[in-house]
Formats: sequence, structure tokens, C-alpha cells
Amino acid sequence: MATVTRENIGPLNDKLTVTVEKEDYLPGFEKALKQYAKSANIPGFRKGMVPAGVIKKMHGAAVYTEEVLRSIEKGLVDYLETEKLDIFAQPLPEAGNNPDNLDMNTPSSYSFHFEVGLKPSFELPDLNQIPLTRYKIEVPDNMIDEEVERLRARHGKMTEPETIATDEDVLNVKFEESDAGGNVIENGTTKDHSLLLKYFNASFKEQLTGKKKDDTLILQLNTAFDEKEREWLENDLGLDKSNAEDAGKFFKITITKIGLVEKRQLDEEFFEEVYPGKEIKSEEDFRKAIKEDIEKAFEGSSRNHFHHELYHALLDHTTIEFPENFLKKWMEKGGEEVKSPEQVEKEFPEFKSQLKWSLISDKIIKDNQLEVSPEEIRNHIAREVMGYFGASGLQGGDMSWIDSYVDRLTKDRQQVENTYRKIISEKVFEKTEANTSPLEQPISVDDFKKLQEEHQHHHH
Repeated sequence: MATVTRENIGPLNDKLTVTVEKEDYLPGFEKALKQYAKSANIPGFRKGMVPAGVIKKMHGAAVYTEEVLRSIEKGLVDYLETEKLDIFAQPLPEAGNNPDNLDMNTPSSYSFHFEVGLKPSFELPDLNQIPLTRYKIEVPDNMIDEEVERLRARHGKMTEPETIATDEDVLNVKFEESDAGGNVIENGTTKDHSLLLKYFNASFKEQLTGKKKDDTLILQLNTAFDEKEREWLENDLGLDKSNAEDAGKFFKITITKIGLVEKRQLDEEFFEEVYPGKEIKSEEDFRKAIKEDIEKAFEGSSRNHFHHELYHALLDHTTIEFPENFLKKWMEKGGEEVKSPEQVEKEFPEFKSQLKWSLISDKIIKDNQLEVSPEEIRNHIAREVMGYFGASGLQGGDMSWIDSYVDRLTKDRQQVENTYRKIISEKVFEKTEANTSPLEQPISVDDFKKLQEEHQHHHH
């Protein structure tokens, strides 16, 4: 049986020396040679009748090395389990561990050395002693106005006026690259587009007003559109928005259709269509329902921002020591690719921050016995599927394929692991949030956006 000695070589950094005697590995070595002899197929010998000396000469060195290393590894694993060492990553073998020095002709005791980084013990801060703010985003009247108009248009009826008259007219237009006289250029850019009249600038809108289906006009991009709309259109036409020549190109446009959404009246039929079952009778109650919807969306944004604040409060106010020398060695040699010392120094701060958060979240999970059940994982995946396809697209018809699709996803290991991480992360923040007493503060939409931008700039 292997023996293991432990020596401290730095902060939270120990060296484990695993020693095996020949009695620990020779029986396994001899047994493995016999197995080779039984299955070996060597010309000149009947299967299973190959002399032990031949097998040893052909395969002995490799089998011997394999058996010694297996005994070393078993001794190391057994020690870690028995002592219940809570370590980072995997033990890091020292450079002096050289399997080439193993000689089956002179069996003896062997010692291999490994470094381990020990996880530290630490305490979480009292978040009630840390100033935290939860923002309540105020819904401005103009945002409610915009949503009312959007819903009126979305549930409205498409009509086809005879002439172009309002900013909200939808124009189906064929663009054909031409010269200033409207002569179409052979192999020039040609594309069909759908544009609102208001996308054109004021002077060109005057030319369009009163036009009918099949009428044609000549336009130059940089005189018919203001900068924002022109850049969008140039991109869609496959032109280079940074090229002044492209901006000056002429197009012959043909109006192929004129459409106008006839917006819905603010009546009970419309209210019921937007909010079925809520029995909304007045415009005031309709606006109130819209405000509540917007507030719910804002609550999600506010909660996400508060969770970011919690994340940084925990990181900044939790003191954790790390075995930095070990971790840098592990980053350099223990990953899939060997890194240079310069790479390690550059990446270490971010690596350490991620490691710190991992320890903090693991402690919250353990201290609060947080778990994620298979049912929770399945339900979360199902909600994501429904959200992806959209509730409106799943109404009616045979819905059994949804269950089959979700079943397949729950058998995908990567999908399950990703979903587990999402759910457990939500639970970590919910549990942490429950232990805080933040200051509630109202904030405007614009100020909240600025706050988020400043937050992102500060932490990235």
C-alpha cells in the first residue's frame, strides 16, 4: 500500500510525496504479464502458449511503468479521499517525476511528488452593512403614449389608399440604380423595399405626396434621406456608407403599392383583444394596464442591475486568500495548452476574480442547501422553447412535438449543465437578495440607462 507524506511549501500550498514499494506494484505487474501471455498472438507460438520471457522482453517495460504509475495514482487518490482535502483543480506533478527512470530489472521503491493548492476557509460579509440601492424605474407618460399607438397600429387594419398622404403611409418601392436622368444602369443595384413615408426627408416627401401606385421618381440618396435613414438604406442596398460616391448615387424608384394601417379605436372591443379577460372598460384603465406591463419589464431590468451590484459587493467585501504560486503554475502547465509566464501574469487577475466568485457562490449554495431538481431543469428548458417559438405560434394544432423536443434537450448533457448553472445562479442571487435591506430609490428611464452604461464602463 502506498504511503503519502504531506509538507507545507507556501500559503495554502502543500507538497504530497507518494511512495510505493515493490510489494505494492509487482503483483499487479506479474498479473498483467500473464494476461498478455493469454491473449498475445505472436508468429511462431500458439495463442496462449507464448513463454513469459518473450512477453516480458516485448512488453515488460511498458507494463511495468504502467503498473507503477497506477499504484502511485491510486495512493494519491486514496489519500485525498481519506484526508478529505479540499483542493483547487488537480494535483500538479513536479517536473522531477520521470517515468523513464523506472527499471523493471531492478524493482525498488519509487517516490513521486505532487503540489496541491488548498481551498481557503472564509466568511461572507454582512450585506446589511454595505450600502445598496434598488432602483424603481418610473414609467413616463410618453412611453405609455407610444405603446398605445403601437398597439393601435399592430391590431389595426391594412388599407390601400389611392394616393400618398401621411407620414404613416407604407410605400412598397422598387429601387433601380440609374443615372441622373432616370436611365436604368445595366447590372446596377436593384432591390424592392418597404418604407414609411416619414423615412424620407422633408423636401423629398413633398415630391412623393399625392403620388399613386406605379408612379416613378428619380432620387439621389444623399438628397432624399437624412444621414441615419440613408446609412441604413445604403447598408441594405449593399453600398458602402463611408463612400461619398455611393451616397451620391441615383435611383429610379417605382411605387408598387401604397398601404396604410388604419389604427384601432380605443373601445372595449379593442381593449378585450389586447387584454382578454381583464374587462377593461375605459382608456384610463387601458393605459393603467399598459403601465403595469412596462413596470414589470422594468422590474426585471432593475432586479438584474441589483444582482450585478450584489455580485460586486460580495466580490469587493469578501476576503479570501489564494495559493497564488500554485494557481499560476497550474495555469501555466495544468491546462490543455501550456501558457507562457507572461500570459499567466496577464490573465491571472481575471482568473482569480472568477475563482473568487466560484468559491463565494459555492459557499452560498452549500450553506443554504440550494438544489436544482430534474423537474426544474425540464420546466426551465420547456419555458425557453416556448419563448423561442413564441406563444402565438404554438396555439392550436398538435403540440405533442414540444414534449418530444424538450425530452431530447433534457438528454443533452451540455444543455442540462447550462440550464443547471442558470437556475442555481438565480437561486444564489435570490437567497442573497433576501438577506439585504437596500435603499429603494425612484429613477427615470434615461438616468437608469446612464447608470447601466457607467456600471458597464467601470467594471469592464
